[in-house]
Amino acid sequence: MDIQAFRNDTPGCALHNHLNNAGASLQPLPVIQAVQNYLTEESLHGGYEMAAKYAPEIAGFYDSAARLLHAKPHNIAYATSATDAYFRALSSIPFEPGDVLLTTDDDYVSNQIAFLFLQKRFNIKLLRAAKLPEGGVDPQSVKELMEAHQPKLVAVTHVPTNSGLVQDVEAIGQLCQERDVWYLVDACQSAGQMPLDVAKIGCDFLTTTMRKWLRGPRGAGFLYVSDLALGAGFEPIFPDLAGGVWIAHDHYEKEKTAKRYEQWEKNYALVLGTKAAIDYANNLGLDAIEAAVTDLADYARHQLSSLPGVRVLDRGLRQCGIVTAHFEGIAPEAIKKALEAANIHAGIGTTANAYIDFTEKEVTWALRLSPHYFNTKTEIDMAIEALSGIQ
Repeated sequence: MDIQAFRNDTPGCALHNHLNNAGASLQPLPVIQAVQNYLTEESLHGGYEMAAKYAPEIAGFYDSAARLLHAKPHNIAYATSATDAYFRALSSIPFEPGDVLLTTDDDYVSNQIAFLFLQKRFNIKLLRAAKLPEGGVDPQSVKELMEAHQPKLVAVTHVPTNSGLVQDVEAIGQLCQERDVWYLVDACQSAGQMPLDVAKIGCDFLTTTMRKWLRGPRGAGFLYVSDLALGAGFEPIFPDLAGGVWIAHDHYEKEKTAKRYEQWEKNYALVLGTKAAIDYANNLGLDAIEAAVTDLADYARHQLSSLPGVRVLDRGLRQCGIVTAHFEGIAPEAIKKALEAANIHAGIGTTANAYIDFTEKEVTWALRLSPHYFNTKTEIDMAIEALSGIQ
């Protein structure tokens, strides 16, 4: 990979050592230009007029997202974020009192809160599968819970936001398909840093954001909906005229494609920025991206482990571009201050982000470094140097 070419294509690299790509990555020039150019034209000529002019490019978003996931364009819906996409999918599951939702200890905090809300409001039962000794959801536990409780939905976060763990979503998908159980996958932290194939995963819904590893604009995401879920008639709570057509006084007809999960009003500048970001990743190749990201993350874990009093927290047989560590006896404010002084961007996670995981690891906070393919080992060394000087 031509790292310097990618850095030249990323203006932010000249200003910062950006190791916070799991939070929000730096955008490459094609993404920046797509958004800025559309906004400029829209401001001069009108929103409806520009949406009509750029209709072919806007429609191309669905082709690009489908290529990323090895899906079909009619299975893709645009969303304003991963959480927006996730909640639209979750709201379409026809839960009834007593239904079971099966998830994991490592699912994303917003998802966990939504599950608890469903339990409180609709009287469903929330179950969490056990973990493997090395970390990550245990497929055997999922199988046993499925056989004992017949869940209506299984929901798994592919890559938790709070660690480098990669959960085995394909093994869970096979179990769901064998038992005709609906399956929702949160790929917010995996899309853009590793290949995704919805057929291999076997999911009915998959959600992601643009601002992280896909290097797209903030305020954008998308949703995959399987043909099986579309055929079952699932639709989100409160569809609007994007999701249906009003055909009689007291009747509307659902949109046939996954666009039934969209809302009519969209920021088309962000749609075009989203397409540009996905095209950038597709053209680069997700296998090459994953190899580069994994190499940098492994290097960061090794370097962090060499620091006294530092415990790398990542677990799992397979790990990815998120690197987390705890510094014994040092306040997170000191970590943040040292990195800011060196012009290094990183993240700090707390128990509120991962209550179960951090409680089990006996920490209340963790540093999160997340290098992308445009980063270098020299930049990681700079971060290690800044961290090694903290008293």
